[in-house]
Formats: sequence, structure tokens, C-alpha cells
Amino acid sequence: MNTEKLKDEVSKRARIIDRAIEEFLPLKEPEGLYRATRHLFKAGGKRLRPVISLIVSEALDKDYRKILPAAVAIETIHNFTLIHDDIMDRDEMRRGVKTVHVLWGEPTAILAGDTLFSEAFHLLTYCDVESSNLVRGARMLADVCVKICEGQYLDMSFEERDRVSEEEYIEMVTKKTSVLIAASCALPAVLFGEYDEITAALWDFGIYAGIGFQIHDDVLDLTGREKTGKDWGSDIVEGKKTLIAIKAFEDGYVPEIFGKGKASLEEIEEAVRILEENGAIDYASKKAVEYVEKGKDRLKVLPDSEAKSLLMEIADYLVRREY
Repeated sequence: MNTEKLKDEVSKRARIIDRAIEEFLPLKEPEGLYRATRHLFKAGGKRLRPVISLIVSEALDKDYRKILPAAVAIETIHNFTLIHDDIMDRDEMRRGVKTVHVLWGEPTAILAGDTLFSEAFHLLTYCDVESSNLVRGARMLADVCVKICEGQYLDMSFEERDRVSEEEYIEMVTKKTSVLIAASCALPAVLFGEYDEITAALWDFGIYAGIGFQIHDDVLDLTGREKTGKDWGSDIVEGKKTLIAIKAFEDGYVPEIFGKGKASLEEIEEAVRILEENGAIDYASKKAVEYVEKGKDRLKVLPDSEAKSLLMEIADYLVRREY
């Protein structure tokens, strides 16, 4: 499947998610709070996580409409994490627009994130599934949220250390990023009452694909420039211990702006050049692909179908996208 065909398939399902967001997450009073909570939804986004939930439902030969509120809940949790991440990282741009805390201030941004977190679990209760499966699904989603917080804490704690190992980095991104993608994959199976073997395989697929996604996201922070809609080079300027930085430290090639807090465009360009020349960026890119291949291998438990093929195509896209 070519990239344009893949994007069409994703966009078709993303429109379903967008309509569901409008239905399930309308503006309410107090208007200021809810405009802040809906800001990043309005700014766009690929909706990949909830789209994956719909495709998994298709791969399981189930009616996605029964778990559509859960798919929206996953996107809601994703947006909650973005708002809080932007506050902690002091990022000013997200999806090509100003971040919530820049527009509404930190107190309202914190409340907006908290509101989205709560709304996600409210949404989950509207799934048309067995109550016992709903309990299992809520438990999974709650556990995922705890792990996301653990991952964010690990990420912040890394900033206070001179060195972080590759293994520690993988643990951090697994918790901070991968578990929500894993939930996107496994939650439909839980809600529909599938066998544990299938649920576990879908979870693993999401974990490995999520690790690859985050590593590639770190690469794009340096190579994507304005395409990402975020502050270019922010990871290296802020001293983030990405896999690229870890590899650069190991080889003794650390850009001067690492952890300096601010840098000119020329300094960022020079840092990227150094990291490309010493192979740190290429190393990370190859690792991203390796993890995605591990994830695709776990999908062997599913019968062949267009939906299964689409899941594998999406996994590949996660590590070849340009923004």
C-alpha cells in the first residue's frame, strides 16, 4: 500500500473519530475551561491512536461502533498528556498552534488536562459491551495512566543525571509513550472479550510500535524542522536524554548547546550536523525500525485481513513519517 492510500484509509477513520469527538466532547460551561480542553483537538492531529482502535475492531471482525467511546477516550487521554507535557517542558507550540498554557495560563491548562483525564473514564462507560469487560477495560486504562505518569517522572529525572543507559531510556518511553498506543491496540480486544493470547499479542504490538514511534519522534525533533509543528531542536536544547543523545555521549560527540536552555537556529543546525556525522541519528532510526518489526511479528495471531495489513502498514508509517 502506498503512502497516499494509507493516509486515505487513516483519514477515513479519523473523520469518524472527529465526529465522535464533536458528539461526546462538546463545549460546555464554564466556556473558558472547555475552550482550553478542546484547543488541541481543534488544532488537528492524526488521530492515530483511536484510529488504530477502530482498525483493531475490524481485524477482530467486530462492530467498532460498540467501542467508539473508548477510542475517543484514548484520544482524550492523549490530549491530557500533551497539555501537561507542554507545561512541564515549557513548549510554546504544538500542532502548529500556541500551547494551552501559553494561551490560557498554567493554572487553567492544568485544570484542562485534569478535566480531559476525568472525561476519558466517563466516556468509557458508554461502550456497548459486557459489564465485566468494561471493568477490565477501565482497569487497563487506569493502569496505563499510572504508567504514563511514571514515564514522565523518569523523563524528568533523567534531566538531573549526567548519563542514562539505553535500557533506561527504553523503559521510560515504554511507559511515557508506548503504553497508550498499546492500549489503543489491546483495549478493543478486552472490551470485546477476546482470548488473552490475542489481547497480549495486540498489547505487545502496540508496545513495540510505540517505542519505534517515540524514537522516530526524537529523530524528527532534529530533522523535521517546521514540519513537526513543534519547537525545532527543543529536545537537545533542553538536555533530553533521547536515544540520539545517549549514543552521542557514548561516542564522545556532544553538541555544545546540549542542555543550554536556548540556542540560535545556526547553533541547532550545527548540532544536527554533528549528530548526523557521528551516526547518532542513523543509529536511532535503525533502532526504531527494529522495534516496529518486532511488533509486526506479534500480529501473527490474527487471521489475515485488510485490517491486519493496515495495522502493519501503520506501524511502518510510524517510523518513516516526516512529521
